[in-house]
Amino acid sequence: MLVIEYVGPGCVTLSGRFDASETDHALAALSRISESAVADCSGLEYISSAGIGVLVHTCRRLHDLGHSFRLSNVTPRVRNVFRYAGLSGLFGIE
Repeated sequence: MLVIEYVGPGCVTLSGRFDASETDHALAALSRISESAVADCSGLEYISSAGIGVLVHTCRRLHDLGHSFRLSNVTPRVRNVFRYAGLSGLFGIE
């Protein structure tokens, strides 16, 4: 189960498992972001290609609005998924 929490302006936390069953929930939640934002991924245990697709969609949408979307505190396991997908640079993973 994926939990998305807004902890302040431009800051959200992602925790749990982000797979295909969570895409509709995540798209709805992340569509509320309309400014540059950082997603704290310290509690994100797993991400599938469907989850990555939602984050790419969010990143591109915000970029088109002149904003950025970065990921922080990414666990090594999740970081490897982004690295294998060739997407580490897209999100400015911290």
